[in-house]
Amino acid sequence: MMTPDNKIELHIPSVMGFEKVAMECAASTAKKMGFTEDRVEDLKTAVAEACLNAIEHGNKMDTSTKVGITLTIEESKLQVVVKDEGKGIKEIPNPSIEHKMEGKEKPRGWGIFLIKNLVNEVIFEPSPEGGNLVRMIIYLDK
Repeated sequence: MMTPDNKIELHIPSVMGFEKVAMECAASTAKKMGFTEDRVEDLKTAVAEACLNAIEHGNKMDTSTKVGITLTIEESKLQVVVKDEGKGIKEIPNPSIEHKMEGKEKPRGWGIFLIKNLVNEVIFEPSPEGGNLVRMIIYLDK
């Protein structure tokens, strides 16, 4: 399943709830590519978390900003890039499950943990045009 340029692009407003649009687009694409239902569910969760982080932390819930999502379809993998219009990444937290369970860290920050554990590769980086990017790659295991 390929598109003319192997890309699907969408933009959602920085409003909670619209992450579901991106999540469903990614899920539909992955299903067409032949991903198993379990991997589709992993992808849905990772995309939703990345979009929620972009809305809440990157764009600071500013409804005049957008979150861009680009899906790039390749023969054996799907790459999803989520981009916000924020000021740039200060530091990506590296949450400790043990510290959270013991109450030593705030119970927030699970999104990044989930993303890292649900896709095969993830990169957090500043965007050259401004804002932040989360680049997620999930491999099609046939």
